[in-house]
Amino acid sequence: AALEMKKIGKNDKASKLFQHAFSLSPKHADILNHYGEFLEDTKKDVVKADQLYTLALTSYPDHTGALSNRQRTASIVENLDREMLKKIDDKRDALSSIPDNNSALCRAKKEAYFQHIYHTVAIEGNTMSLQQTRSILETRIAVAGKSIAEHNEILGLDAAMKYIN
Repeated sequence: AALEMKKIGKNDKASKLFQHAFSLSPKHADILNHYGEFLEDTKKDVVKADQLYTLALTSYPDHTGALSNRQRTASIVENLDREMLKKIDDKRDALSSIPDNNSALCRAKKEAYFQHIYHTVAIEGNTMSLQQTRSILETRIAVAGKSIAEHNEILGLDAAMKYIN
């Protein structure tokens, strides 16, 4: 049905049908192969298509369609990966070239530190806002209306982070 929808140009419907077929049978080689071809043709998503072809070949190594599609997309995906890694390397090098005493870098590190502590304690159920967390860490003054346990959780994580670093 998804292939029929693709043929008549109803790509939204075909996409939903492919997703449904994939959820019902995530290892069926034909579904994986056709879904990959659909993504490649309509969405230009070569990376996801390559993943689907690889998954099809994992389940059924002799699938000719998936094999030819995988051979075709493997080099494209490898080039995309290489380009992305090059961009990451360039950004890492640019960040490394900034001196440690740069005020903007120091502010960014400090903000990242506050956000790390805020999100870590928030995962544990702490109800403090980012602003309150920052206030506690900078001034060591308690925030009205919040429990001592929440304050101690923030201060304890701060102490642990300073001990590690």
